[in-house]
Amino acid sequence: MLLYLSLFASAFIAATLLPAFSEVHLGILVDKGLNPFLLWLAATSGNSLGAFVNYWLGTQVLRFQHKAWFPVKPKQLEKAHQQFERYGIWSLLFAWLPIVGDPLTFIAGILRCNFWLFALLVTIGKGLRYAIVLLVVL
Repeated sequence: MLLYLSLFASAFIAATLLPAFSEVHLGILVDKGLNPFLLWLAATSGNSLGAFVNYWLGTQVLRFQHKAWFPVKPKQLEKAHQQFERYGIWSLLFAWLPIVGDPLTFIAGILRCNFWLFALLVTIGKGLRYAIVLLVVL
């Protein structure tokens, strides 16, 4: 049980803006002979929950935009908004991608996308990614 929780935590951290490599952790645990379905479930749920935290942070961040320390300039926010609008809500299926995935979930929160659609699309994308990783490893 502890190993599944460690994968959940690793996947959660990997979905936030912090760097982590849950796929490597998943591969190591597969080699230990753990149940692939439970590994998939732990990784997908942890990674999705991390994306939900990014979304929530995005919903909160704009209230600080008038502060001098605010790290994002209005021009950058507008560019992110345009990019998201260009590719649409379906781009959330690719929230698992390195580099662009985590900011994508954050921007979705800033733009206040429908949370339930956000959750569905992000979870599907992340679940498919971990399923493919498991198929490759197995």
